[in-house]
Amino acid sequence: MKKLFKILGILLGLVVVLLIAGFVYIKTSLPDVGPAPEMKIVSTPEMIERGEYLANGLASCIDCHSKRDYSKYAGPMIEGTAGMGGENFGEGAGTVLAKNITSDKETGLGNWTDGEIFRAITMGVDKDGEPLAPMMPFMYYRNMDEEDIKAIIAYIRTLPAVKNEIPEHSLNFPVNLIFRTLPQKPDFKNRPETSDPVALGQYYSGGCMACHSPMEKGEFIEDKMFSGGVEFPNPKGGIIRTSNITPDKETGIGNWTKEQFIKRFNSFSDSNYTAANIHQGEFNTIMPWTFYSEVSEEDLGAIFDFLMAQKPISNKVVKFDPNGIPAY
Repeated sequence: MKKLFKILGILLGLVVVLLIAGFVYIKTSLPDVGPAPEMKIVSTPEMIERGEYLANGLASCIDCHSKRDYSKYAGPMIEGTAGMGGENFGEGAGTVLAKNITSDKETGLGNWTDGEIFRAITMGVDKDGEPLAPMMPFMYYRNMDEEDIKAIIAYIRTLPAVKNEIPEHSLNFPVNLIFRTLPQKPDFKNRPETSDPVALGQYYSGGCMACHSPMEKGEFIEDKMFSGGVEFPNPKGGIIRTSNITPDKETGIGNWTKEQFIKRFNSFSDSNYTAANIHQGEFNTIMPWTFYSEVSEEDLGAIFDFLMAQKPISNKVVKFDPNGIPAY
């Protein structure tokens, strides 16, 4: 018996040593994406225009890094807050505040190099080599066209400086270790031609995927892609869940036409549209309708074509629970 206890003690000791070694390795060696590239982006008006289109729309930069007025439906951006950051995207993982991406030199990106911004967007590592939380969808940006990333940086550089000190994120265990393993080097893809709308729609669907696809341990669940049900705190109390946007005819958008899909977005840019006032306890949405309403009909149509080419998944989503608490 003593021999058995001795063996068990040795095995337990080995397990403890391995756990400590793994912890030290993750904390000291990861993320491992290398230094920020030496890069100086020479912008042009066309590049800035392209970056503005992406950052304010399908790439969701301004949506996430600004203040939104959730006293109104869909939370339109509060004027003068573009890029200042501060919204909490921790979602149960801890406190993850969107960074200030304006040109302010003390609290924003004013003292970052183009290469450091490029690394943050495409590899998920900040100026000091520390990992960003995947609420910043660098795992999607790493597959974008490199020229589109540079265009976004060129536009971000034009944002007026706003002084807004953002505290460092504070992550719970074990996600603080898991998130260190996620940054990786980019695998850029060329932006597809408009002659291939399904491929183009896939290219632009990163924001859709991020909010409408359930995740587990920082990875998307393959057989639930775009099926919705992802929970978020409702800005006015309770919880909201994202819609099923697969082509399932009963629980998804399988009965929608392309025209209906496009019109749903365009309605928020109509000159007659006024955002409804939302009170405490009422349903609101974090879907950035007012941002996406500026996306071209061609690109919205391509996204629709891509979604219709996906596997239909039956998942009936209860979109609003006024008494619910997000189950992180």
